[in-house]
Amino acid sequence: MSQCAPPESPLAAVARNRIDQTPFEADITGMTHDGRGVARRADGKAVFVAGALPGERVMASQTGRHKSFDEARTVEVLQAAPERVSPRCPHFGVCSGCALQHYDESQQIVAKQRVLIENLERIGHVTPERVLAPLTDAAWGYRRKGRFSVRRVEKKDKTLVGFRETDPRFVADIGECHTVIPQIGERIGALSQLVDGLDGRRDIPQIEFIAGDPTPDFSGIALTFRHLAPLSQADRDALVAFGQQHDFAIYLQPGGVDSVHPLWPAEPTLAFALPQWDLRFAFRPLDFIQVNAGLNGKMIQSALDLLDAGPDDRVLDLFCGLGNFTLPLARQVREVVGVEGEAGLVQRARDNAAANGIANAQFHAADLGKDLSTQPWMGEGFDRLLLDPPRSGADFVLTQLPLKQFKRIVYVSCHPASLARDAGYLVNERGWKLKAAGVMDMFPHTAHVESIAVFEP
Repeated sequence: MSQCAPPESPLAAVARNRIDQTPFEADITGMTHDGRGVARRADGKAVFVAGALPGERVMASQTGRHKSFDEARTVEVLQAAPERVSPRCPHFGVCSGCALQHYDESQQIVAKQRVLIENLERIGHVTPERVLAPLTDAAWGYRRKGRFSVRRVEKKDKTLVGFRETDPRFVADIGECHTVIPQIGERIGALSQLVDGLDGRRDIPQIEFIAGDPTPDFSGIALTFRHLAPLSQADRDALVAFGQQHDFAIYLQPGGVDSVHPLWPAEPTLAFALPQWDLRFAFRPLDFIQVNAGLNGKMIQSALDLLDAGPDDRVLDLFCGLGNFTLPLARQVREVVGVEGEAGLVQRARDNAAANGIANAQFHAADLGKDLSTQPWMGEGFDRLLLDPPRSGADFVLTQLPLKQFKRIVYVSCHPASLARDAGYLVNERGWKLKAAGVMDMFPHTAHVESIAVFEP
């Protein structure tokens, strides 16, 4: 372990001590949604084995017990799968930032496709008429947004900056990350040294990073330091010096999201472009933007192709955020209406539409978990629907929409189980057809499954 654990409860200690950790042989027959191998005990009970791949035979040691399954970790690979590769990162298996670095890149997306189809069939009781070709892009150095945990570890006499360990009580002791964009991933060690030298090093629990496009005079990268107590002037000076040295904008967050403000420079400009649609999006340092810039452009194009909206169509874009899909849609339809729950994002979407000279995009703030029937934009009628909900899915909003007005629905999902549930509702209860579905590798080397599906009446 990279640091001292918090005190273990007596009950937890008893439960752990009762687990027989004697290594046992296991034949891996499948993979869980979070990237662990699946095996069966002699009594038929499932065991999920971290670090094991389908087709392998391993020695495993049990780490957890549940009513319907056990948990274990790989101690030794007795018979390796052909798809096993050596992880690039020396922290793999300890840091939770990745789960699949030991799996050949070409096979990771195949496994994710299988997860999607299995979820659709098992949860939604639906099968797509066509499986879309997977969308992929750069597999390394792609993460342009994320959050590092920070913790001062007295026993190591250092401050750790990084992702959580697989045991989330701990912060992984890492010096670099190969999946984060290099400008940040190669400076994690420097970040650790920076924070360790601050007076308030024990008062900084996290650092958020985000990257837009570079300009001739700015890298486009911002770091936001969450701090639980006021920072000394010396600390503020050190953060400014670090930002100037590495060409990072530095933000401070003393409270909630609304408390975020720039420390240096006074007015940083954060933005990214979608050149295919001649668009530029300005954003704030804690706004949601798609993590993988290269894959984002391919995803938008796929969504627009599947939606097949024309110049006479009026399109509804739910969970629109900054307008990532809305503004590209506006380039090809009569009108598009974007709806988002966070008022700040809605205002920035409006500002981006104006800055890009787009007059046929409306944006509205609304709680998509509540009744929308009284919203004025709901009564104007639409031809097509695009939605990109959070992990919880879109079940509530789908049950209240007048679906008969839509000629086609495109659903972008970050969680295959909620997509499967909602697809089951559309197909089995509302009579729609699941015309096609497929996966997009937004997060290579992780078990995260991003997917897209298209429905027709």
